[in-house]
Amino acid sequence: MKKHYALSVILLAALTANTSAQTKQDSINTTDINEVILVSSRSPKQISDIPGTVWIIGKEQLQMQIRGGAGLKEVLGNMIPGFDFGNQGRTNYAQNMRGRNVLVMLNGVSLNSTRASSRQFDAIDPFNIERIEVLSGASAIYGGDATGGIINIITKKPSSNKLVFETSAGLKTGFHKDDLDKRIAQSVEGGTDAVKFRLGAAFTQNEGAFDASGNQVITDVKQADFQYNRSIDILGGLSVKLSPDQDLSLDLQYYNSKVRNKKWLSFGEFFNGFTTKNPDFINVMDGADSDVVPRTERLMANLQYNLRNILGGQNLLLQAYGRREEVDFGASFAEVPKPPASIFLPIFLSSARGNTNVYGAKAVLSKKWNAFNFTYGADLDLESFNGDQVIFNPRISSDSGGLVNESVASVGRYPDTKTSTLAGFIQADWNITKQLTLSGGVRQQLINVKLDDFVGFKEQIYMHFGYGGSADAVKGGKNNYDVTLFNGNLLYKINPAWQTWFSFSQGFAIPDAAKSYGFGKYQLSMNRWNLVNSMNIGEQPLSGIKTDQIELGFRHNRTSEAGLYAQGSFFYALSNKTLKIDNTAFTISLLDQKLRNYGFEGALGYRFAQGLELGGNVLLMESETKTLDKGWQNQSVYTTNPSKFMVFTGWNAKKFSLKLQMQNSMNYTDLANMKITGYTLFDLVGDVKLNKGTINFGIQNIFNKQYTTIWGQRSVFFYGEPQKAFSYQGRGTTFSVGYTIVY
Repeated sequence: MKKHYALSVILLAALTANTSAQTKQDSINTTDINEVILVSSRSPKQISDIPGTVWIIGKEQLQMQIRGGAGLKEVLGNMIPGFDFGNQGRTNYAQNMRGRNVLVMLNGVSLNSTRASSRQFDAIDPFNIERIEVLSGASAIYGGDATGGIINIITKKPSSNKLVFETSAGLKTGFHKDDLDKRIAQSVEGGTDAVKFRLGAAFTQNEGAFDASGNQVITDVKQADFQYNRSIDILGGLSVKLSPDQDLSLDLQYYNSKVRNKKWLSFGEFFNGFTTKNPDFINVMDGADSDVVPRTERLMANLQYNLRNILGGQNLLLQAYGRREEVDFGASFAEVPKPPASIFLPIFLSSARGNTNVYGAKAVLSKKWNAFNFTYGADLDLESFNGDQVIFNPRISSDSGGLVNESVASVGRYPDTKTSTLAGFIQADWNITKQLTLSGGVRQQLINVKLDDFVGFKEQIYMHFGYGGSADAVKGGKNNYDVTLFNGNLLYKINPAWQTWFSFSQGFAIPDAAKSYGFGKYQLSMNRWNLVNSMNIGEQPLSGIKTDQIELGFRHNRTSEAGLYAQGSFFYALSNKTLKIDNTAFTISLLDQKLRNYGFEGALGYRFAQGLELGGNVLLMESETKTLDKGWQNQSVYTTNPSKFMVFTGWNAKKFSLKLQMQNSMNYTDLANMKITGYTLFDLVGDVKLNKGTINFGIQNIFNKQYTTIWGQRSVFFYGEPQKAFSYQGRGTTFSVGYTIVY
């Protein structure tokens, strides 16, 4: 850790966070101390009044990066210091904040689910995003699963009385055969003083991707990637001003991101590449035709009602929402533990499918009274999940090497799960003086998790192939969590530009119940699988994971276009449990071992009056678990990522902007001596502002670095040999160009 902090001193002498020339608010560090955001306290609050680490990614800066060729996960990893670098695939598994789970929301509606599919960012096209608010560190202000922080994606809202159109189109390629990605988006908005609307639609079609050596990136057959993917995002918004003190807004979204049947990963005839572990047989080939392909489909509705100046000057926010989500995975070798010697299973492929339905409501009241501010309210969430596994015809799959897959059966993959949450909270601020503020709060959260009875997954597989005709079910049941979470903060305003704070906060997360239960030890007798023993949620409940965090931070907000801006915090987070992942059965459990994360997260920069800007950000962190025999040891690579930093130099002018940036992921070795190898990448993004519209351009991975993504390295730990099939590679040099016009 000492070498990390030594490096932080060097970096902080030159690092900054980027700001667009278009607006003071477009940066990962807010340059307007009076800017009002929601993410920190559930009610509008100026950044200068927040005793915590807050990052803002504005529309202009986000779009500059996206239209320059980066994906949403990559942009967030680059621009949020505490958030891990993202890969170019579909999954954001273990892309944590400060080494912990992050709660991802869309307009305040959680995209996380009890059965985590790690696709929270495969949720919206960036064309429809207005800005992104981020709160680093443990928090329960919006509910569970925010032990590392909160990312709230805020969509574009109707704002004009006149009819306004926006058109955007772009291309991305590495100048290889069959690698031209295309995107086009269109929106229209308008209305009157009383009623406004916006409708935006974005369409993207990707082709192949190639690494620095010119080889096609091997398809991520486990979590799926975006090669040959087609997506459409339709977002409609309506805002109604009912009276001077009443507003109503409605957001409706349909999102569909689906891989086309064009190319897929072939393991060679009869799966020779898999059975012999020979990488020469493993290649991405034409002729893919599968009944199930990787897909994320989502329907979401979000209704909000604001009423001001009621009950003695209080402000009321009511929110009701629903989310229906269907997730499919690609054809891959089934995750079935080795069967008994008496059972012969052919090599077969299968695809996982999961359906999640979420409904909820929130009510928040806020009141300012002399030197006091109060925010209090209640949340209700209802969630259901069911997951199946589609089995493909072994002969057809084998003959084609896995390119052609015909469904022959569907078996249960996880127990059906229902989760209900009821919570109440209160937050209070006391402005002791104009410079000193004391704040704190408490949240009481009741969570009920219910699992249905479930026949073991592998026994269902055995029965499909003729071994046994019936089976006992693992008993379901329910578990209740009654959680009380506290936070307390002290904020001191040194002057209008400088603030510092000390805070204590708690977060809470519950284990993935579907992965924790529903399996046991069976014996085959008289054509029936008899259950010998098992775990069930009612008799052996898993406890939740509570995280205690302390933080000492500082913030300097620029008060003009030029000057210094900075934010940083030292943090220490401690949990009494450690998550253990079984990479054979792909189940999880909790160990009675403490887990801690500590380090520094920050950004620092300077913008000159002439337009030159230098800067970056850094996360230096240790993630450790306390073992019985060796004390504190590095946490497993399955759930922990390396420290990282990003630096850049840029030029912002009225007619054009240019930014050269470098991202560096460091090495990390865990207690089992498994290692994630770091890498360094350089990107160039920019734009040229014309009289009509803006041209955006970008070069990703300028120096054509050959590297394995962090997910690709972790995937090998999960799935083993042959490595070529699972070590998901980063894309080589790619070029992007686009044009956007508002008229």
